[in-house]
Parts: sequence; C-alpha cells; structure tokens
Amino acid sequence: MAISALDLFKIGIGPSSSHTVGPMLAAAQFAAYLRDEGILLSVSRVVAEMFGSLGATGKGHGTPKAVLLGLEGEEPESVDVAGIVVRVANIRDNHRLNLCGTHRIKYNHATDFFLHRRKSLPFHPNGMIFSAFDDKGDSLCRKTFYSVGGGFVIDGNAQSADCLVEDSRQLPYEFDSGAEILALCANHNMAIAELMLANESAWRPAAETRSELLKLWHFMKECIDNGVANSGILPGGLQVPRRAKHLHLQLIARPESVDPLAVLDWVTLYALSVNEENAAGGRVVTAPTNGAAGIIPAVLNYYLEFIPGADTDGVIDFLLTAAAIGILYKKNASISGAEVGCQGEIGSACSMAAGALTAVLGGTPEQVENAAEIGMEHNLGLTCDPIGGLVQVPCIERNAMGSIKAIHASRIALHGDGTHFVSLDKVIKTMRKTGEDMHKHYKETSRGGLATQVLEVPVNIIEC
Repeated sequence: MAISALDLFKIGIGPSSSHTVGPMLAAAQFAAYLRDEGILLSVSRVVAEMFGSLGATGKGHGTPKAVLLGLEGEEPESVDVAGIVVRVANIRDNHRLNLCGTHRIKYNHATDFFLHRRKSLPFHPNGMIFSAFDDKGDSLCRKTFYSVGGGFVIDGNAQSADCLVEDSRQLPYEFDSGAEILALCANHNMAIAELMLANESAWRPAAETRSELLKLWHFMKECIDNGVANSGILPGGLQVPRRAKHLHLQLIARPESVDPLAVLDWVTLYALSVNEENAAGGRVVTAPTNGAAGIIPAVLNYYLEFIPGADTDGVIDFLLTAAAIGILYKKNASISGAEVGCQGEIGSACSMAAGALTAVLGGTPEQVENAAEIGMEHNLGLTCDPIGGLVQVPCIERNAMGSIKAIHASRIALHGDGTHFVSLDKVIKTMRKTGEDMHKHYKETSRGGLATQVLEVPVNIIEC
C-alpha cells in the first residue's frame, strides 16, 4: 500500500477532516457513481445516513452541510467557503438539491438526512450509507462509505478499515516501520526527506512535488494570517471567543520583551489562529487531521521565524519528514479520533512536527525517530472529548500545547545521539492498543470526559 505525502496533507475546510472533509468526499463519490453508471437522471430522491461518531457529533462538526455540498458535486479543496451558508440554506429552504451539480431533485432534510446517534456500522465508527430512489420509491443504488481520519474515505466493499488507498504502485524505498526507514537511510546514506522525495517520484516529478508542498505551506500560512486577522465568537453555541487576534496585538505591543519564553507565546498564537479558523469552518490543511491542523503549521512557522538560515528547502524537508512519520501512523495505527481518541490526532501531529523540526535543525535520522517517539509517548491515552461535539474545547488549546510539546521533544532528541529505550514503532503499537482499550465514550462521541462536565450547553450546527 503506497501513501503519498499529498494524500496525507490535503487542502480542505473545517471543522473536521473525518466529519466534514470525509463525508463531503464520500457524498461527491456517490453522486459521481450515479452519473458514471447512468443512473443519475432516474434519481428523484437521495437519503443520507450517518452512523457512530458521525451520528453522535456530526451536527457540531458540520457533517450535514458537508454531505449536501458533496451531493452537489463539490469537493473540500475547491468549494467556495464564503458561499456555504447561503448555499446550504437555499437547499434546505427551497427543498431542492442539484445532484452531481446537474440533476435537480427534491430534498427534505427532515426525511432525507439521518444522524444515528446510537448505531454503528462494521469496520469503523465513522460510517455512512447513501441511498438513491426513483420517482416510484424503488431503490436504484445503496452504497456504504467510511471516513477513516484525515479526509481518507474507503468504500464499504473494503474488507477492513485498514484498506486505506487502493494504490499498489511500487516505490523505490518501501517502508512500513520506523526501523525500516532508519535502515534505508543508513544503507543509502539518505535523509528521511530525501527518501520521501524519491518515493514521491512514483506519482509525479520531483519539481512538481516541491511545488505542491510549497502550495500546502502557502495555505497553512494563509490560515495563520486569517486566524490572526479575525475576531468574534466561534459558531456552534458554546460562545467561545477567538483569542488569536488579541494575543497578536499583545505580542506586537511588547517587541522589546526580554522574556526568554516569549517565543512560546508566538508558537501558541500560530496554533490558536489555525484552529480557530478550522472551528469556524474556514480553509485549512489536514495535518494530518483538521482537529490537529494547527501543530505542523505552528512548528513550521516557528522554524521560519526564529531559526537563523531557515528557507524554502527547509519547508519542503520539514513537510516530507513529517509525512514519512504520519504514514507510519496511518499504516500501523490510526489518525482518527473516533477510532483511537485524540492521541491519534494531536499525538500524531505532535510526533510528526517533532521529527520534522529535528530534521531541519540538522538532526540525524536516529534523532528524528527519537523526537517522533517522544512526541507520541507523552500523548498516549489522550481522549477525544469535544464539548458539544464541536472542535473548540479542548481542541483549540490542545493544538497550542501539542506545538510546544513538539518543540520540546525535538530539543530533547537533539541533545542526545538518537539512542533511546522505546522505539517509535513500539510507541505507535502502544498507541493503537491504547485506542482499542479506550472506552468508546472517549473516542469522539461527546459522551465522556470534559464533554459530560459542561451541562445545558446550547449547540447548533456550524454553518460557516
């Protein structure tokens, strides 16, 4: 199974890669299937059903709007974010939906969209069923999809949720473990980023890969800037205020500060700004998920702003190294909060950022692996318990804490020689097993942890 760095990092919309990006892609795939099979013009009604975590927290994560847009043929990377509110309102109010962007059908949200809060499908908690009917009510098509984290979607025909991407192409440097990465680097005298760039050649020329990675960084930086510029209350009902703009004004008001830890405030700013944009439904890059989208941009921007000699080559090496680590989590554990808790999101992102920062600071592959291990080891057991099912509390602050932890993990690793007691492979295995052992209430259901300690919280669907 081959996974590209550009599979792992995707341009999409908030607030969730698994609950917004994934359902939009699944709905778009279903609509495209109807068109490609010649069924589209016979369809008069489509029913969408969300199960498991999608059913339990889909309202707060904006799943309904994502599905409607996907059925109309939109995709997360290209959808007009500014027009989503009006467009979704028109579909609901006018009871009309342009299936696949061309075929107009009736739509009644009360009868055509279901959030099954207590039912789950096999293989993965984020399950969906789409059904199409003709004007007589006869079934034309019924398909199942799973959103398995980070915007990855698999068809219900897959035998297990471990089937991520149907890509069997041969890579020049195949790896399935951290140990294999280290062996390849040693045998070929290559850095992890060089190894990844060579593997990316199986999909596209190196120059194109570099261009696409810089494009991803452009969107990450734009998200930071947007988060810093915007203020007000985040949507959804919790009345959570944006803090990034105010924090930025505080920081620029004391540029001559002698506080030796002031840099940490800037890193916090970068992370908060991204995840406030995500919580508002803005354009973000899954890194590797939306819920943890602030960590890699925050640490990468820290590198560019505070490390002498930082350059675009470093940006590319950072993202390639992070991707190599993320692929290990995707292959051997999970990056889905609904499957393994927040350790799979914040933990994976922290691990990826820690290893990537170590690489661009001159660390050896062994030190990179050590930093990645530290980043996850100290996020083991982290629960996914979003209050009200919204990616706001504790999610936004967790990105700030995860960013700081990544920098700390990198510094610890760089002070050593790469030798350490617990391997990255062992900690990934431990994370997966911990996720399996975790009670289901602590895996993105809002039925455990912090989510149950805040009473009578009014929560509405995120509409922007």
